[in-house]
Amino acid sequence: MHGHDLLVVGSANADLVIHVDRRPDAGETVLGSDLATHPGGKGANQAVAAARLGARTALLARVGDDAHGRLLTGSLTSAGVDTTRVLSGDTPTGVALITVDPSGDNSIVVSPGANARLTPADVAGARELLAAARVVSLQLEIPLESVAAAVAAATEAGTRIVLNPSPPAALPREVLAGCDPIVVNEHEARVLLGPEAGDTPEAWAAGLLALGPRSVVVTLGAAGALAATADGTVRIPSPRVAAVDTTGAGDSFTGALAWRLGAGDDLVTAVRFAVRVGAAAVKKPGAQESFPTLEEVGQL
Repeated sequence: MHGHDLLVVGSANADLVIHVDRRPDAGETVLGSDLATHPGGKGANQAVAAARLGARTALLARVGDDAHGRLLTGSLTSAGVDTTRVLSGDTPTGVALITVDPSGDNSIVVSPGANARLTPADVAGARELLAAARVVSLQLEIPLESVAAAVAAATEAGTRIVLNPSPPAALPREVLAGCDPIVVNEHEARVLLGPEAGDTPEAWAAGLLALGPRSVVVTLGAAGALAATADGTVRIPSPRVAAVDTTGAGDSFTGALAWRLGAGDDLVTAVRFAVRVGAAAVKKPGAQESFPTLEEVGQL
């Protein structure tokens, strides 16, 4: 019996967002909007996105005993996420500094804070949760050794693993081998593959499959996504929407994808659904506040 449809192991940040007419060049100062503070972090975002859609979701993460930590736990609880394993300590909650331009594109700098203190021991303490979930979803805003520990525990338990390697970093072969799928955008694919990456999503997917994952998903922004396995690749277009803010759109995509894979969808079907969720998420400002319900996805 699965205790949760999805267990997310990852980060929880407070997003500090400023809208600007354009991003500053080196040494330049520009004026922006009033500062807005939103709950975010790739792990918390994925958990909230899945829970909003109806998934039974839990999060393993660390926050600080501070106002930002309380903001995050409140948002997670309101969305229906199980926060039993959201651990609190003396280190400040992680913070993301985000600028958003008029097209909705963003630039982000992250101060990891408590996220950097999520340890393999914390993962070991949640082994029963890992074993009882249908899918475990991970990112790289927590220490790589903790990601590797979660992959090892999930593999041992037979739990499916979804990994978004963001921010991108070199991954151990055993981590790559556990991914089903690894989910990347163009930047992440190019960093992982290096100078021989190629110039097309199909080339990136082929190169990543050669590194060991069982499947690959390449997100293509407004163009949709590409799903790849050893049997071939399929491009899935996105609905056309007016983008207001792309912050968190990739996280909503991955959370939705992980949930639908755990529910039994094949990869292409799950990606087709996740593309619609990502499209719905860019229609509103912020990250978690913009994530759609199942009904809102159906309206696209």
